[in-house]
Amino acid sequence: MTMTRAPRATSGGRRAAGCLPGLLLVLAVTACSAADRATSPEEVRELASGTQAQEARKTAEDYRRNTVRAYDRDTPLTLGLVTVTDTCIGGAAREWFFPTDDDRYRIHCDLRITAYYGADPKRIGDVLDGILTAGDHDVSASSPGPIPFEHGGPLVDYYRGKGPNPTGPGTPEPARLSTPGQTLSWDTLRSSRATPVAESGPCPPDDPPVTRCLREPASATVAGLRKQYGMVFALELSASDYYTVLRDS
Repeated sequence: MTMTRAPRATSGGRRAAGCLPGLLLVLAVTACSAADRATSPEEVRELASGTQAQEARKTAEDYRRNTVRAYDRDTPLTLGLVTVTDTCIGGAAREWFFPTDDDRYRIHCDLRITAYYGADPKRIGDVLDGILTAGDHDVSASSPGPIPFEHGGPLVDYYRGKGPNPTGPGTPEPARLSTPGQTLSWDTLRSSRATPVAESGPCPPDDPPVTRCLREPASATVAGLRKQYGMVFALELSASDYYTVLRDS
């Protein structure tokens, strides 16, 4: 009796069948990495150029510029220099280990404005009193204004030579007022070692809308303001995450 054997599978057929799971794994990994990759520079620029980002940027900047003008208008300070740094950055690739939360967003944008003012150091008590008086008005108004600092301690008396150091004996000269989103600092006047307001840093490369850096006027310097007026105050205003798009949005 003659027996017929079924043909054996070729080695090529075995290889093709064996490669299929591996191919699926490669495709799955590729798809996963596409969903979890860092935001590309092209996507960052596209999102930063969008209508929502532009509106959020304008609102954040207008509000802080109004605050800058209020100090110039309502206090004894004289505005001399404004710097604006506005940066949008993309999210990081998905962080499976040691997360920093930088992978939670596709883009987020920060705005920082610093205004520098000149003042007469011989009238420092009156200058601070004027700032705090403006703050008293703004804080107590039915619609609070942009100046949040008010009377409530011996700071003015200290600078007029009529009271002790508000932070206690032997402590550094108090040359700073701070609240969330706003910090006002000034050149020290009563310390043995002067601590002046620092010169504004250099601008990063200007590449709007991803990176914007303004200096108004371009020729002004902190040293120049100090030479003209005698001392310098710096008002730092920040708007962290004025525009954010989460990864799952």
